[in-house]
Amino acid sequence: MIRINLLEAPKPKNKRSAMPSMPIMEVGDVGSPRLKVLLAFGLAAAFNLYTWYHIDAQKKDIAQKMVQAEQKNRELADVKQRYMARQHEAENYKRRVDVIDQLRNNQTGPVNLMAMVGETVNNTEAVWLNNMKDQGTSVDIEGMALSSDAVANLISNLQKTGYFRNVEIKESIQDETVKDMQAFQFTLTCEKSKS
Repeated sequence: MIRINLLEAPKPKNKRSAMPSMPIMEVGDVGSPRLKVLLAFGLAAAFNLYTWYHIDAQKKDIAQKMVQAEQKNRELADVKQRYMARQHEAENYKRRVDVIDQLRNNQTGPVNLMAMVGETVNNTEAVWLNNMKDQGTSVDIEGMALSSDAVANLISNLQKTGYFRNVEIKESIQDETVKDMQAFQFTLTCEKSKS
């Protein structure tokens, strides 16, 4: 029990000690140890309850964010799957287009080679072709010419086309079977340029 005295203290009869009197406050027994323990448990329980509510609120917030994140993850997984399918389709389409372009180039390659060699032989006098073999990186040409100068002119004209990087003569021999005129059998090896 706590007592507070707000009344003034009685005035002393002696005038010598004329100090002003102050209110007196008496503090009695604040409480028994049992009350103190209960108060401590009550405060601890209140703190634990507050902490539990706070952590429970955080748990619910995290669970809600997890649900949202999982939903977003599923949506992104669907988008990724559609993207990968489209990417696969694009690669297949590109592969098909590349195969078609390669087939077209291979189809016109020999035609262009034949047209270029035929035009070059036609523009070179006294030269005829007997055989032409495309070896991939090189072309072997066999033919007949009326003179060795005609073979040299053919080599020069083939180099001027730009289709061949290097034109070499393998052999050139005079044909003994032709009696009326002079004729040469020749074989050329033409190395294709990379372009």
